[in-house]
Amino acid sequence: MLIKRRTATPARGALSQVLSTVDERGGLDRRTFLRNSGLAAGGLAALGTLSGGVVKKAEAAPLLADQPKILRKNVCTHCSVGCTVVAEVQNGVWVQQEPGWESPISQGTHCAKGASVRELVKGERRVKYPLKLVNGEWTRISWDQAIDEIGDRLTAIRDQYGPDSVFWLGSAKFSNEAAYLLRKFAAFWGTNNVDHQARICHSTTVAGVANTWGYGAMTNSYNDIQNSRCLVIIGGNPAEAHPVAMQHMLRGKERNRAPFIVIDPRFTRTAAHATEFVRLRPGTDIPLVWGILWHIFENGWEDRQYIAERVYGMDEVRAEVAKWTPDRVEEVTGVPGEQLLRVARTMAENRPATLIWCMGATQKTVGTANVRAFSILQLALGNIGVAGGGANIYRGHCNVQGATDMGLDVSTLPSYYGLTEGAWKHFARAWDVPYEYLLSRFGSKELMEAKGIPTTRWFDAALAEPDEIDQPNPIRGMVVMGHGGNTVTRMPDMVKGLNALDLLVIIDPHPTTFGAMGDRLENSYILPACTQFETDGSRVASNRSVQWGQKVVDPIFESKDDYEILYRLARKLGFADELFKHIAVHGGRPLPEDILREINRSCISTGYTGISPERLKLHMKYQGDFDRITMQATRGPLEGEYYGLPWPCWGYPEWGHPGSPVLYDTSKHVMEGGGTFRARFGIERNGETLLAEGSFSEGSDIQDGYPEFTMAVLRKLGWDQELTAEEMAVIEEIGGDDIDSVSWANDLSLGIVRVALAHGCLPYGNAKARAVAWNLPDPVPIHREPIYTPRSDLVSSYPAIEDRREYRLPHLNHAVQQAALENDIPSKYPFVLTSGRLVEYEGGGEETRSNTWLAELQQSMFVEINPQDAERLGVRDGDTVWVHGPENGRARMRALVTLRVGPGVVFMPFHFSGHWQGEDLRSQYPPGTDPIVLGEPCNGVTTYGYDPVTFMQETKVTLCRIEKA
Repeated sequence: MLIKRRTATPARGALSQVLSTVDERGGLDRRTFLRNSGLAAGGLAALGTLSGGVVKKAEAAPLLADQPKILRKNVCTHCSVGCTVVAEVQNGVWVQQEPGWESPISQGTHCAKGASVRELVKGERRVKYPLKLVNGEWTRISWDQAIDEIGDRLTAIRDQYGPDSVFWLGSAKFSNEAAYLLRKFAAFWGTNNVDHQARICHSTTVAGVANTWGYGAMTNSYNDIQNSRCLVIIGGNPAEAHPVAMQHMLRGKERNRAPFIVIDPRFTRTAAHATEFVRLRPGTDIPLVWGILWHIFENGWEDRQYIAERVYGMDEVRAEVAKWTPDRVEEVTGVPGEQLLRVARTMAENRPATLIWCMGATQKTVGTANVRAFSILQLALGNIGVAGGGANIYRGHCNVQGATDMGLDVSTLPSYYGLTEGAWKHFARAWDVPYEYLLSRFGSKELMEAKGIPTTRWFDAALAEPDEIDQPNPIRGMVVMGHGGNTVTRMPDMVKGLNALDLLVIIDPHPTTFGAMGDRLENSYILPACTQFETDGSRVASNRSVQWGQKVVDPIFESKDDYEILYRLARKLGFADELFKHIAVHGGRPLPEDILREINRSCISTGYTGISPERLKLHMKYQGDFDRITMQATRGPLEGEYYGLPWPCWGYPEWGHPGSPVLYDTSKHVMEGGGTFRARFGIERNGETLLAEGSFSEGSDIQDGYPEFTMAVLRKLGWDQELTAEEMAVIEEIGGDDIDSVSWANDLSLGIVRVALAHGCLPYGNAKARAVAWNLPDPVPIHREPIYTPRSDLVSSYPAIEDRREYRLPHLNHAVQQAALENDIPSKYPFVLTSGRLVEYEGGGEETRSNTWLAELQQSMFVEINPQDAERLGVRDGDTVWVHGPENGRARMRALVTLRVGPGVVFMPFHFSGHWQGEDLRSQYPPGTDPIVLGEPCNGVTTYGYDPVTFMQETKVTLCRIEKA
């Protein structure tokens, strides 16, 4: 049961039999297909398997003995582990692939998805040329016609409704350079309505950890888990979602005989490796963590010295934790008190312990609060800033970390500078354009500095009445690059929003769900973008290591890379000269190396300044010189550097900073990768210092806490005399009459950074981490029942957050929760629905479900049901059922009867689309681009609910009803 998803014939059987009917020309006779697969003609839609078109069996291409073989290195385009792919190319064709044996991250391994990435470039079901929807039919057009018509329609929307009426949706599959370019593009267009997948996977992580200790990123690395004495994972299933990362975890478990604790509502394949499995009620993460911390405080297991020196506000946390006695925790979470005592003791007695989480924790209405609770637990035990400890946050896509760093986000410019006037002026200087020019592109200064509409709510903004939205007009047009349409909750409303758009542009190697849903007949375009294997650029793994991907082959068919597409659009829209002012364009294609150099110049606050394209290419070349646990090069020309120069990598590249393998590690000198907690929130609050006390990084000339460095701080210390004349000239130009206000983060000369580093200090200061974040809705995390909770008896004690306005829209968590209770939703919809990943597919699934190798492994959408519930419903394993949601969503799929879920809980994977409320949409895809495997989207059933800090959607806890079809 732990290995298979069903007890009957393995899933590959049906496809294997079908493929045996392929004739020597690769054709497939429909009658033979039906006869050999044992299906009636009407059964294809229900099975969700292959289309009646041409199907070829997946196989590697032969090498030609008389042709030279060229090896090229790139990075897997699926999850965020960052596995190296070595492509073997002959005559410009990618013929075979190998895993990166020298990669210190993947170490010669691949998961199913990584092993099959060559299929992406064969492109049998790719979009081959630009398409336009004409009277409901997808029609081939030229690139020139597509760009001209799209540009004209965008300009018409801008002229009539303003720049904020176009939504720009980017991608976590972008390279850093493309992500940065789209964010910059949106700035020159004049809107902050620009977003990507991080909104729906780890935006709450970024907000939670950044508001605790400074940076919104994983603190350690996959490799460093091998130094852990205890592994705890909550809300993640890396055995399926990040299989190569799972190998590092299992090595850590065996190497140190480390306890392995898995906390999840579902007994996953990861849980099968656990020494302790904790099954909690979905949506009760905070009570569970406070339950663990209750035992830690009760027994005096916390690291008191660490807390005194490096943590602010832990006493306020103690007061909240004291409320969560073992009996109360068990009543709310379902987890026995003695089990949490065992977990607490295990973590306390086996330090350093690492705490790992993923989207099971973040995709919640309390996602930011969850992340804060996890972070506080690790601070209490002194596990942050140490090897083997850390908050190890597994990202979901190959560059979701990098795209977030690049500011592809409605709330900030690149490198987390925010949207203040000062932030805009910094980037105006870095981009060498007048601030007044950028301001003129926006509807107003207020809109220029206001957070945009996030991807979780774009359709609400498209359907809103003018007085319901805090911008001049609703969304009228949307440009989507590398993002699936089935990834947002409340898909029935999403479809209405899709139909309401005046313009829809899809830019992707595949048509995505956007291309097949809704009733659109006109004003829709699909442009064929190539994959990351058909272009160059850098991407960031979860551990902050940056890797350069080398182009394997030229873009196939008529596809183009993201850089060229954005250049063509910018040229048509009239701001290409300003956008690419210091970026070389060769043959209509901007050079990614030049884009990265501009990132190096502008992204000072995250220490991207030292991560040059030349250094990254050397790291890929000399992968074999890096230690497989420390990630540090032990020989060769890069000796002493950490693989991928994990940011912050301070100063100019020639300074040779090695990267920062473990954030906030005071045991190392800053020039050896050491760090402290950032001083981002002032120096004092309520009479207490916010700066570290008696804690500092190795070799620091200031042996105590200190604020972030500005010219005023340099002057007070007398270190301003160490600035060169050239550095002072830049600082004076930036500061004008107030050079004291010039900060390390906006000093384009890097002089302030240089002087701070020379004294062994961190430019961003040395502060305490915050257990209390007074700028968040719940300064100390508190439990709030899910919007759609099965426990109506708990709502009065733990209500959803009060209604508010944020991100230009109403936020109605409390109102929806109350309406659910008034309508007796918990009794009408008795099952808790949660969702997650499969090892075979990724994200919205259009790409991986179009891959023959992967489609063979999993051919049907399904819902997992506990045997007790199935017996009561009269449902058998393999039966077809309807899953109904409380907001009029419904989906038809197979039942998988399994003990993996507990009674009252059901699970669905979120990778499927192409069916909609029982209807097969295969015919609505452009011909030849329909994915091999179709199925109902999980988000056709999911419901309202958003995190108040980030508008992260609620995908992990809602209610549903199941009926036999």
